[in-house]
Amino acid sequence: MERSPKRIAVVGASLAGLRAAETLSQRVPKTEVVVIGAEPHRPYDRPPLSKKLLSGEWEPERIQLRPANSFDELDVEWRFGVAATRLEPAASGTGGTLHLSDGSCLEAEGIVIATGASPRRLAGQSQFGHVHVLRTLDDAMAVRAAIGAGGQSVVVIGAGFIGLEVAATAKQLNNQVTVLEGAIAPLIRGLGEEMGTAIADVHRARGIDVRCGVQVESLTKTGVQLSEGHLDADLIVVGIGVVPATQWLDDSGLELRDGIVCDETLQAAPGIYAAGDVARWPNPLFDEEMRVEHWTNAAEQGALAANNLIDLATGKTPVPYGPVPFFWSDQFDQRIQFLGRSSPDDEVIVAAGSVAEGKFLALYGRNGRLHGAFGLNAPRWVMPMRKQLLSRVSFNDALAFVASFP
Repeated sequence: MERSPKRIAVVGASLAGLRAAETLSQRVPKTEVVVIGAEPHRPYDRPPLSKKLLSGEWEPERIQLRPANSFDELDVEWRFGVAATRLEPAASGTGGTLHLSDGSCLEAEGIVIATGASPRRLAGQSQFGHVHVLRTLDDAMAVRAAIGAGGQSVVVIGAGFIGLEVAATAKQLNNQVTVLEGAIAPLIRGLGEEMGTAIADVHRARGIDVRCGVQVESLTKTGVQLSEGHLDADLIVVGIGVVPATQWLDDSGLELRDGIVCDETLQAAPGIYAAGDVARWPNPLFDEEMRVEHWTNAAEQGALAANNLIDLATGKTPVPYGPVPFFWSDQFDQRIQFLGRSSPDDEVIVAAGSVAEGKFLALYGRNGRLHGAFGLNAPRWVMPMRKQLLSRVSFNDALAFVASFP
């Protein structure tokens, strides 16, 4: 093409979609940019949903990703409350036609897909008014209305980050909280058993009943049926993970495999890119195909997908995306941070501090190489490890580096 597309559509109006729209507005001011957002709200920040917004400390206006008066400064057309229902790739080979839930169609020479993910649900949960998920602003406000006054019996199913953050907030609002997890420890996929157990102990020390290795048989009108008996609950929050929002792409011709499969530059097809929770791509830094569900990744990918779309269209070389994945979580007064990747087979060593002290840095090694760094209340120890991961240092060198910390 070797020219800027006449129209680019961004599908998804959360963080990744907003960063794509901002980038396009700055780089190609003469290109028409249309953002399709299934929710009725302007782009907002999701991390506070399970913490400060849920607790009532913040109101919805506080989590907007841009000040209200600054949205109009972007030369972008916003279509809120409209979802993409089908993508028909262009016969010309670049971009395609989007079919929308309001019955309209939108043709675009470039498309950035940032539709995120949808929460997994348990069988039959939609029939119970006291059973919730927490993914959107509306979800958070509904849970907040139910637990804000305290005194409720709250059951959280799933001890991932969302589940544990909801549990911590509910407990701080003076509710009785039980967390049910099917695995042998919380956060086992992201942190492994030993570190997951350490996080479980943080919650138990603050009065939360964390039960691992528990199987939920069914939901009931009054609680949860477990294999060992019934657990009463006034409110249930289901936090058992998410599914990439790709159902609308089933007949698009894009490769779908737990997300939209992209190349190293986030391109899924000619003129079509993906970013955020929905994107699966080969990270050259880790020699691993991955899909990452965290804030930093969404922000960076949204901007890079937009830049690469324009670069390729105008004859420039697109840039591979090879970051060190990073996520964090605040639970009670505890700060959890993780850099890199982990797997169940990693060697895990507490390299600074101690679990007993509640402040430590654990390093994750795989095949003799540093692959991850996890810190509890230790940001000064965690963040220097990013450079070590970028340098692909050996595990022994990483341990020696931490040993030099004052």
